[in-house]
Parts: sequence; structure tokens; C-alpha cells
Amino acid sequence: MIRQHEIQLRVRYKECDPMGFLHHGNYLTYFEIGRTELLRVAGGNYRQMEESGQFVVVVKVECRYRRPARYDDLLRLRTTIVRVTQAKIEHQYELFRGEECLALGHVTLAIVDRDGRVQPVPDWMKDES
Repeated sequence: MIRQHEIQLRVRYKECDPMGFLHHGNYLTYFEIGRTELLRVAGGNYRQMEESGQFVVVVKVECRYRRPARYDDLLRLRTTIVRVTQAKIEHQYELFRGEECLALGHVTLAIVDRDGRVQPVPDWMKDES
């Protein structure tokens, strides 16, 4: 499975607070976009997982805001799978404007069934090492 992927995002006006800075809550939305695109380039698809009864849920989120992003900034988001175990998947996020790191994030995910019971991480998503 592909372990790292980068995408570009442009900060939209509606994502900013009254001072023109990217609102802190939107960083998590960006992380979700990065995670979804990483899965897509690795050949996976959240929609297909959900149709088969596997749902990916966030169980832990951390974000370290280092510098503010501003309206119309072109950003680069690097998403990396840092760990996969029987029960969880951990991603790291680095959000850049040029070479300047604006934010660092970490998200832990679990797989659950339709009733919310924790399920094993699918084999195709597990560590290859």
C-alpha cells in the first residue's frame, strides 16, 4: 500500500475567520481530504468500504498550529501512514505554504461495523513490514 501522498489546496474565503486566517477547524477537514486522496491513490475507496459494512471512524485527533494560513494561500498537504495495527490506523499530516510548515497533525482511526463494533483493519491496509 502507498504510505505517503501530497495534494495541493487553496484556502477559500469561506474557510477563513474575520481576520482572514484559515479557521482552526478547517485544518481537520484538510486532513480528511488528504487521507481520502491517499486511500484513493492506494486503490482503496471509502464508499466501497462503507457499502461492504466497514466504516472508518476517528478516535483521536491532534493538531499543532505553527503559523496561520491565509485566504488564497496555495498549500501543500503531505499525508503519511505512520502505523497500522490489528485495530487502528495512524496518519501524520504536514501542511506547508512553500517550504514553511504551518501545521502538524496526527489522527488515529479505527474500523467499525454498522453497529459500531470495532473490526480488524483489513489486510490490504496493514503494514507490509
